[in-house]
Amino acid sequence: MVTESRPGATGTVGRRGGAAPDRATKRGRTRRVRNTMQRTYSPLFYVPAGIIYLVIFIVPTVMSFWFSLTRWTLFEAKFIGLDNFRQFFAEQSLRSSLINTLIYGVVTSGLKVVLGLLLGVLLTSAIRSSGLLRSVIFFPVLVSTVAVGITFSVLLAPDTGVVNSFLGVFGVTGPDWLGNPSTALLSVALVDVWKGVGLATVIYIAGILAIPQDYYEAVAVDGGGAWAKFRNITLPLSTPATFTVILLSLIGGLRSFDLIWTMTKGGPGFSSDVIASVIYKQYQAGFFGLSTAGNVVLFVVVTAIVFPLFRFFNSREVN
Repeated sequence: MVTESRPGATGTVGRRGGAAPDRATKRGRTRRVRNTMQRTYSPLFYVPAGIIYLVIFIVPTVMSFWFSLTRWTLFEAKFIGLDNFRQFFAEQSLRSSLINTLIYGVVTSGLKVVLGLLLGVLLTSAIRSSGLLRSVIFFPVLVSTVAVGITFSVLLAPDTGVVNSFLGVFGVTGPDWLGNPSTALLSVALVDVWKGVGLATVIYIAGILAIPQDYYEAVAVDGGGAWAKFRNITLPLSTPATFTVILLSLIGGLRSFDLIWTMTKGGPGFSSDVIASVIYKQYQAGFFGLSTAGNVVLFVVVTAIVFPLFRFFNSREVN
């Protein structure tokens, strides 16, 4: 009986007494693991990235907010409060440019999602020369936006353009794609889709290739065909890729300027003006404070649209 009460001795008392040390050992091991994970990266590790983020993003953003409240030149700045914002919202073309910005962003992002998904499915299937086709589709992404704008301005010319000449072969009289207010913005949006759909396709290809093949085999065993595989496996499991394409395309569409300016300069009239082109026109006229206020407005608009979408998509992925 004495030996049973000793620490570490076998018996009933020894077994009961061993439960508490086991729990304590597990707790201590857990604490050590957590402390090791917390000590993996020193706070100094984050300093270079923090400095870069501060210099490239935080400082310019704060300065933009400050200069939007001033009338400034390269040599001086005079504080005028919210006058720049009042004047910017009084601009004749602001309402139409805001509507055009939203239309442009929704059309370009929507078409990139649909075409990117279809091309991603096609290029991950068993077809010949899929590697070559992927390169061909991605190539426009690498081309300069200004070069693309100039090229398509020539191709869409009303009298000498290749597009209208091709339509003329079938007896169709093509419109003035960039000179007609009803087609100018849509024409630029389609060119934007042609240039950017390659990136959306690459994202979808990566998402589709990450789907385990066992799922497709299970559908095939149940007698499902290509449509069943797409509807039940590819479409729902490529949701993260869809969220990424929507966010990237929408941000790019809302901030788009270079392609629109190269092809139409916001015309004819204000029919293809977006917020970014209105801001640039103010810079050209020398109203630097007014144009800076426009940049702040654009920043707020993009944030107000994209941030809730990001939170929504993130919550869907977590769930």
